[in-house]
Amino acid sequence: MEHEVQRVRNAFLSGRSRPLRFRLQQLEALRRMLLEREKDILAAIASDLCKSEFNAYSQEVVTILGEIDLVLEKLPEWVTAEPAKKNLLTMLDEAYVQPEPLGVVLIIGAWNYPLVLTIQPLIGAIAAGNAVILKPSELSENTAKILAKLLPQYLDQDLYNVVNGGVEETTELLKQRFDYILYTGSTAVGKIVMTAAAKHLTPVTLELGGKSPCYIDKDCDLDIACRRITWGKYLNCGQTCIAPDYVLCEPSLQNQIVQKIKETVKEFYGENVKESPDYERIINLRHFKRILSLLEGQKIAFGGETDEATRYIAPTVLTDVAPEAKVMQEEIFGPILPIVPVKNADEAIKFINEREKPLAIYVFSNNNKLIKRMIDSTSSGGVTVNDVIMHFMLSSLPFGGVGSSGMGAYHGKYSFDTFSHQRPCLLKTLKREGANKLRYPPNSQSKVDWTKFFLLKRFSKGKFRLLLLAFLGIVAAVVFKAGYY
Repeated sequence: MEHEVQRVRNAFLSGRSRPLRFRLQQLEALRRMLLEREKDILAAIASDLCKSEFNAYSQEVVTILGEIDLVLEKLPEWVTAEPAKKNLLTMLDEAYVQPEPLGVVLIIGAWNYPLVLTIQPLIGAIAAGNAVILKPSELSENTAKILAKLLPQYLDQDLYNVVNGGVEETTELLKQRFDYILYTGSTAVGKIVMTAAAKHLTPVTLELGGKSPCYIDKDCDLDIACRRITWGKYLNCGQTCIAPDYVLCEPSLQNQIVQKIKETVKEFYGENVKESPDYERIINLRHFKRILSLLEGQKIAFGGETDEATRYIAPTVLTDVAPEAKVMQEEIFGPILPIVPVKNADEAIKFINEREKPLAIYVFSNNNKLIKRMIDSTSSGGVTVNDVIMHFMLSSLPFGGVGSSGMGAYHGKYSFDTFSHQRPCLLKTLKREGANKLRYPPNSQSKVDWTKFFLLKRFSKGKFRLLLLAFLGIVAAVVFKAGYY
């Protein structure tokens, strides 16, 4: 593993990944891979998660294609140095911030969306000019294999390497020194990744999870709210890091919500959910049994049917769930939706704030004041109002967690920034040495006063222009006077 990492690092040190033209070529090649090998990729995802080709394409491929198109359009602008504001002492110098690649990046993907959660960060890393080692999740083994097969056929084989394997291989990878690590997965493994990174002082982005609450206000359209919640909760069989984990609502709304979700499930998946091509399966038997254990002792309002042989768990809603119940102690990551009754929005806010900061918060209400209070009084990775999950789809918004739900963010320009070092540059000449006497010893009160003036004085643009004209006028007068004599 050490040899592989060093090989990629040597390729980065050659400087090949830095030119804008090269980055654009690699991104175009990645786009070509998705288009030319679409059937193979969709078949791999379908094998891992029992996902239809339509769902695999709309949930994963289209997102990546949109991201690549955005980066191809904007990258020439993003890589351009940005001029920095100057003070009076540096007004004749050149100052700018230049984004530069960090070096060799490790991206550890997740199994629940095995393509998008691996390739989307890769797009940002390539755009920023880095070399990359990609570690897909071993749980989605078919997608991991197809990535290991296809990426070397389309991308530079020295700069971008796929490493497959399980815990042993990942552990060995984490012993190596990287310049950045982006990990998507559980909080428990996120801590392991961060501990390993700390040994090399490697910065990290951790895309974790948590229990994302969904507050439903009595002042909202329940039909639309329950329809959108049903879609977001049972998407990918509940295996979505920003799925609504549980519902908070007043007791009087509980039965209505159950009935409307039940009707929507029938509309989405038909009379026999198990036979629907739009309803996926749990990734493996271990997760199946873990989710099943969360149902113990709970009041099942509807759903609850399971089939271990096919890892099927029906869309399920639990009612009158107590805060101390087992299902409320960990991220569910499955098709179970607990409803926790609360008296009002204040109690909902208190309930949310007493727990770890979630990856997302969802609020359904027509009351703008209440919406603002929910946003201002809580903390989460992101917020979507009157819908769920959709903030993930907007590349102009950073996607990431806070606290135990993660750190750092990516998507769109935020991906480029995550994988770049914003390098400050100040370019001076070896002339005009007289101005530097202010900072050279010996010091004096006069020098301190002048330094305060040059460094602390703030001028409006108009006043600054007048000052500059006056200064140039004085210089011109001195030059003219010297010439006259």
